Amino acid sequence: MKIVIVGGGKVGYALAEQLTREGHDIVVIDNNRKVLAQCTEQLDVIAVEGNGASLRTQREAQVGQSDLLIAATAGDEINLMCCIVAKKLGCARTIARVRNPDYTEQIRFLKNELGLSMAINPERNSAMEIYRMLRFPSFLKRDTFAKGRAQIVEVLLHPDFPYFGKPLSQIGELSRIGALICAVKRGDEVFIPDGRFALQPGDKIYATAPTLNQTGLVHLLGVEVGRIRSVMIVGGSRIAFYLAEQLLSAGIEVHIIERDPERCLALADTLPHAVIINADGSEQQVLRAEGIAESDAVVTLTNMDEENLIISMYAHHMGVPKVITKINRTEYIDVFRDRGIDSVVSPKLLTADGIVRYVRSMYNAEPEAMLALYRLADGMVEAMEFNATAHTHNLGRTLREITLKPNILIACIVREGEVIIPRGDDRLLEDDSVFVVAPAQRKIAELNDIFAPAEEHTV
Repeated sequence: MKIVIVGGGKVGYALAEQLTREGHDIVVIDNNRKVLAQCTEQLDVIAVEGNGASLRTQREAQVGQSDLLIAATAGDEINLMCCIVAKKLGCARTIARVRNPDYTEQIRFLKNELGLSMAINPERNSAMEIYRMLRFPSFLKRDTFAKGRAQIVEVLLHPDFPYFGKPLSQIGELSRIGALICAVKRGDEVFIPDGRFALQPGDKIYATAPTLNQTGLVHLLGVEVGRIRSVMIVGGSRIAFYLAEQLLSAGIEVHIIERDPERCLALADTLPHAVIINADGSEQQVLRAEGIAESDAVVTLTNMDEENLIISMYAHHMGVPKVITKINRTEYIDVFRDRGIDSVVSPKLLTADGIVRYVRSMYNAEPEAMLALYRLADGMVEAMEFNATAHTHNLGRTLREITLKPNILIACIVREGEVIIPRGDDRLLEDDSVFVVAPAQRKIAELNDIFAPAEEHTV
């Protein structure tokens, strides 16, 4: 597909990088020559210099002949104007990044008039992701799929895990609770394990299980169960506002530390039940005075990655049970991991993932197309949800009889509301919801893409 991205900043660059890797033709519009130079030097994209909301610039970029325009500049109004112009020129679909919470209701009301196919709010999405992490603090990350009936969790195995060195096929507890370990991150390597794979100390695992069996999964993995009652947020950004709203509505005590007095007043006005502290949250004495050691969780949301890292390390040192860190520059992820900071949120990656998921659904609009996409192991593995249809190959055959492409795993099947963690005797049937795990470099747009070539025409 031909996709035009307006704005080559953090989000725009991340989108261009991902979408070129998936084989799309990308045009980047920006009025900053240095930004465009970076894009063209490092990515296979076409650059157009100019104002992305300008009719002349969009015509030069051939937006009218494009399948999709993504407006990802720093200005909400510019992004909305870009989409209006693109739709008038004949662009099939448009996506706008809109960050101002005041625009949420208007966008819903005027979506068609604005020519929007999708509006995405990075700050709100990040807050929702952090809230999910805080609801289940034992897991580094947790996502649900199949309408919430199944889940995939990320866990760093405890040193006392009793099954180290034992093949997965011999861990009967996994079968008893209906769980499957679908990916393992070991150092810089990622594995899609089979039954012969043996876990080692230091492994980070990704496991699927029915949501109803969460207690059994927690017991098996030996993770601590604790409820978050108080959260300290360092940095009064929009993410902090959205997150505090959700936490307060759940009855969780919230303290926000922000150095800007005017921002503190705005937060105090909109969040009357939160405790707002006007201070520098990077200073240890401030954190100690505000009770960091007694907090159940600390979330660092300043605008500086280095500051977030230092504060998170200090919170970890003070024994805070759950520490979540926001980063902008994803190259710092490994640095954070090396310092023991495992729960990391990147707004630009969350935004890019949401848009890529939409693009993939556009790419194949048939019933077999991808329903959901989740990134695991720092983006090295993807978990995807599909519907099996009458056109799906190998329906009715046992999984033991089916040959999948290398390093692909069917991690879960949902049939008429029942969650099935598949074994060799299970089968794919029409209308099943199928959850597949594969390396990110594989291009899987529909369910039939998982089968080995020899199987592709076998019914």
